[in-house]
Amino acid sequence: MATPRFTVWGVTGLPEIAADDDLVALIGDAVDRQAAGEPDDRLQDGDILVVTSKIVSKAEGRQVPAADREKAIAQDTVRIVAERVHPGGVTQIVETHHGLIMAAAGIDTSNVPDGIALRLPEDPDRSAHSLCAGLRNRFSVKLGLIITDTLGRPWRVGQTDVAIGAAGVLVSDDLRGGVDANGRPLQVTITVLADELAGAADLVKGKASGIPVAVVRGLARLVTDLDAPGARTLVRSVDEDMFRFGSAEAYRLGYDAALAERRDGGQSPTKRHEQHQD
Repeated sequence: MATPRFTVWGVTGLPEIAADDDLVALIGDAVDRQAAGEPDDRLQDGDILVVTSKIVSKAEGRQVPAADREKAIAQDTVRIVAERVHPGGVTQIVETHHGLIMAAAGIDTSNVPDGIALRLPEDPDRSAHSLCAGLRNRFSVKLGLIITDTLGRPWRVGQTDVAIGAAGVLVSDDLRGGVDANGRPLQVTITVLADELAGAADLVKGKASGIPVAVVRGLARLVTDLDAPGARTLVRSVDEDMFRFGSAEAYRLGYDAALAERRDGGQSPTKRHEQHQD
């Protein structure tokens, strides 16, 4: 039996990306130049490209003036999950129209020219599909592609890259209904493959290295057809979300509900509903 392993390397030499740039051509040219010196870096069937969302946003013209950042955050926000005041201002954790929970709707000013802020791609799965199809056609190989962004996580310090768009790759592995190595039934385990790939690729891309694209090789079993479900399917539904609000926001909602209950004669919403049904 072959020893399980995979390798990850960065694609170097990409130029600064501007609006309306052809990412398929620019990434493809960078891959070809690198492969000229490192033949093993030539793309092959089963490779997975991991692309930082910033270059996708730049190519799609998602730049806004930094002075309009707050307005753009409000436009891209579906709801405020948590809000904290600090000496430097106010930090908002919000849900975007993509279904992502992130600070400032993912709009930031890092790795962009002065005076510019950058929004996320309008539809990361669509962007991933277009890029993946174009690169498959250029190199005549069956690739997968993931678009990533950086998120913080509840209960954990710091940030990590996760998949916000995907095409041609399995984004999760639902193990429910199977058994573990000891034969015990698995009831809740769903491995988020796309996020694990995003985190692995970020180890070679980094945040300040100027390397926005990485290649993962050795996991061809995860590469599939272009019509496979994208990263949007990783968004947890409202009914399954046990942590829908921040602690302060949940407390405030509970307090408001208690005041409303007192105004209504001390009956809980459930009791009032039951009486109405009677």
